[in-house]
Amino acid sequence: MMSANQHPSALVSPSIDQVRQRLARWRRNRQKGSRIPEPLWKAAVEVARRHGLNATARALRLDYYDLRQRLEAAAGPARVRKPSVASFVELVPAASPTGTLAAVAECVLEREGTRGRLRIELKGIALAELLALSRALWDGEA
Repeated sequence: MMSANQHPSALVSPSIDQVRQRLARWRRNRQKGSRIPEPLWKAAVEVARRHGLNATARALRLDYYDLRQRLEAAAGPARVRKPSVASFVELVPAASPTGTLAAVAECVLEREGTRGRLRIELKGIALAELLALSRALWDGEA
């Protein structure tokens, strides 16, 4: 149980205390406007890995977002899941009673990539028009 005179950081692990003391020494002796040295940041990142980002930022009086950015950078690049790519898409047209190709009742084309998301909704378009549109989009001749 914490007494009324006890500071909350007294309950923090010694490694946090050690880094806090190093930071306090640096803050006392630093030149105004100087940045925190890289070895101190690395020590803070190690503490944050073990004790959590928010608790470490508060205990060490560091900017939460600066510490988070360094913690993420130390973890390495995030694994980005590559979306599956359709290698082949077949459209099977319905034949009209006259034997000609019928209009497509409804078609939704969606494409998502690094530049954003594209969604095209088509209603009552003839299959020939859909094929021409898809070729133009595919070949970039639109």
